[in-house]
Amino acid sequence: MATETTNKATDHAKRFCAFVDAGPSPFHCVATVANRLEEAGFTALHETSSDWKIQPGGRYYFTRNQSSIIAFAVGEHFVPGNGFTMFGAHTDSPCLVLKPKSNLTKNGYQMVGVQTYGGGLWHTWFDRDLSVAGRVIVKSESGFQSRLVRLNKPILRISNLAIHLQSREERTSFKFNNEDNLIPLLCSEAENKLNETKDDEAKHPPKLVAMLAEELGVRPENIQDFELCLYDTQKASIGGAYDEFVNTARIDNQASCYILSEAFVNSLDTLPNEKNVRLIAFFDDEEVGSVSANGAKSAIMRQTLQRISGNNQQLLNTGIAKSILVSVDCAHGLHPSYASRHECKHKPNLNEGLAIKHNANQRYATNMLTVFHVRQVSERYKLPIQEFVVKNDSPCGSTIGPGLSAELGVRTFDCGITQFSMHSIREVCGSKDFAPTIQLFTHYFNDFVELDESLSMEPSGLNSNLMDVEN
Repeated sequence: MATETTNKATDHAKRFCAFVDAGPSPFHCVATVANRLEEAGFTALHETSSDWKIQPGGRYYFTRNQSSIIAFAVGEHFVPGNGFTMFGAHTDSPCLVLKPKSNLTKNGYQMVGVQTYGGGLWHTWFDRDLSVAGRVIVKSESGFQSRLVRLNKPILRISNLAIHLQSREERTSFKFNNEDNLIPLLCSEAENKLNETKDDEAKHPPKLVAMLAEELGVRPENIQDFELCLYDTQKASIGGAYDEFVNTARIDNQASCYILSEAFVNSLDTLPNEKNVRLIAFFDDEEVGSVSANGAKSAIMRQTLQRISGNNQQLLNTGIAKSILVSVDCAHGLHPSYASRHECKHKPNLNEGLAIKHNANQRYATNMLTVFHVRQVSERYKLPIQEFVVKNDSPCGSTIGPGLSAELGVRTFDCGITQFSMHSIREVCGSKDFAPTIQLFTHYFNDFVELDESLSMEPSGLNSNLMDVEN
């Protein structure tokens, strides 16, 4: 019986492994989500179209920049002025990104110039089998096309310095310069010359361009430009003696993208009874340190809600007042070797359910009223939730929740499954957290309107003792 339960619990974990392996870049992650939506009967919309023919019961999605995606399903009882049941996550993860001019040679080796993106644990990128993925603009007879590309071969590596060449201080405290030492090696200059692929004036290593062209089936001269990030070619795996862990890159935050995609699609059977619009939004960028046209701080969400509301601002305002946004991003699980870093009463564990994230300074958007509905769903369906708060002497991260909450003026709370090694090139989460969290969010989509209508938030029957005014 225990084995059967374990197998069921890890089914979604295995599917997540396939999902994250398919998404080495935000562009690939969005394409994978779009494929899932197409399979579920969603219709692609285009922002360039002035007429979105949105109908009750309809299922729609669109992408921006090929790296952000918003999908929504319209309840059959929806009319403009009704609410939105919304979940959000982000598609980007800390990584190394090729510079606009990445052709670099050092001491007889062909290197590739990179930038750091996000707050990565960059020391974890040393001694890994790396490659590149992203998008390329290709010239063809009919014009230009932006195409996704990934090289599955481990062509790049950032090697550590041998211990024998390090000082005693360097051995005990691993320090390096992000500009000088965090540079991937592609090949030797000798091989470049032997194969006639050396060109010091080229923007990018000619051999790399040739490999991209071969993968895409085009000539190198037809590649106009590209945006590429590095990724670890090691596949995701189920680990632990009882298959209780998932080991992979990009758990933060593709785990949330997978969970929300599944819960959203699973909830569609109840759309005939729905008053709200159900919506998922996955952003690139997360934007805790940036501002972009397609990220969580952009106008993309408000523009989407406006179009669904028939571009009627008053009805949109009314709808937002009836709405909820659930910001889903991973939380820090209790690390057994660093337990003192966790607040004593708020130590969420891997494989023990969704963690609700709290911060009094609004680094997370959770408050008593916004989290009410998920507590009710958890109790109603016997699905676990946990609580997370950072210690007062620790910095607190943030995510898309507070920014979107402020931009839209919408009720919001932050939550996520727990993990270890956040922002490492190789992260860990619980394999048994996927199934119950997908169930929880599926029920949340189904039950939100009912629960919200049972919750009174208007001031009434105020105790006169609250004001002590002298006559």
